[in-house]
Amino acid sequence: MEHFSALERASWGEFLSTYAMLDRIIEADLQEHARITHVEFEVLLRLSKQNPHKMRIQDIAAQSILTRSGVSRVVERLEKAGLVIRETADEDKRGAYAVLTNAGMERFRVAMQFHWECVQRNFICLFSDEELTQMAGFWKRIKEQHHSQNE
Repeated sequence: MEHFSALERASWGEFLSTYAMLDRIIEADLQEHARITHVEFEVLLRLSKQNPHKMRIQDIAAQSILTRSGVSRVVERLEKAGLVIRETADEDKRGAYAVLTNAGMERFRVAMQFHWECVQRNFICLFSDEELTQMAGFWKRIKEQHHSQNE
């Protein structure tokens, strides 16, 4: 039995295949220019936005597509590379913080420059400002619907 109309199937299918394609492009670009994965970039990005440059691992997980254990594994890889350090959370001793190192901030800066160029070349330049505004509204609507259902 067919559940999706042809329009729904085309819309959803194109979204999924485009997301997968862009993820592969971004992954390859980050590997080539900064020697990090897309998820490692995401963690460095989140840490770079904080002042000081640290976040609880559970908070990183809550904001990303990774689980808490997935974020822990990413932080462990970044720690081995000297890009972050892990600190015990003084407030409860059970949690931990990921803290961006100077080397991590420098790697992030390099990655961000190439990432910006990659996103411009493979996504942004294909749309007008009006289309980007409309698209941003679509994604916001989905997030707001999800948040309202989970409150």
